[in-house]
Amino acid sequence: ATPDPVNGATLTGKVAFTGVKPPAVMIDMSANPACERAHKSAPLAAEDIVVNPNGTLKYVFVWVKSGLPAGQRWVIPTAAVTLDQNGCQYQPHMLGVMTGQNIEIRNSDPTNHNIHPQPSLNAEWNDYQTPGSEAKFKTFSRQEVMIPVKCNVHPWMRSFIGAVNHPFFAVTGVDGTFTIVGLPPGTYVIQTWHEKYGTVEQTVTVGAKETKTVEFSYKG
Repeated sequence: ATPDPVNGATLTGKVAFTGVKPPAVMIDMSANPACERAHKSAPLAAEDIVVNPNGTLKYVFVWVKSGLPAGQRWVIPTAAVTLDQNGCQYQPHMLGVMTGQNIEIRNSDPTNHNIHPQPSLNAEWNDYQTPGSEAKFKTFSRQEVMIPVKCNVHPWMRSFIGAVNHPFFAVTGVDGTFTIVGLPPGTYVIQTWHEKYGTVEQTVTVGAKETKTVEFSYKG
């Protein structure tokens, strides 16, 4: 099956942040001259907590945790999702894929990198990528929210991958919003996941062609 954007339901919303915004933590890349040069004019801040100007959180994974029809098999997208190593950071910091969907891993830097996901349910792997080398394609076969990714060469490099066995997920961006389209009518548990603030869940019921707004909030 595939999502039905015409007859299915749409979930929209945002992930708000309340409390005192934590100060930015700048990353020290002096151990690697190539990395340091990439950010000489503008030092790079850690992305574990990114509060947007409108008071929302970036890099929150939003997904349908439960409620989909039992045994339903969803078509795996043929397009790969890209994880780039650029400026000695993972871009993007967080992404979502379907189980079995290709992740295209690139190295856009003039330095060696090491890609080391650390899953709990999927097979762990540790791969090396030299400058200018061909992209590597990887998949995760089991649902797992979330999988941390690190670089053994550059310890400040961190990313997170949400592997889900259906297509109903999103990652919040610069305005903290999310949209999930094409849901079958039903009652669902929607979960948000943030690497520092943990998970929040809400139950929502949607009908055919219905659009519903779901608001989440984390306190710093």
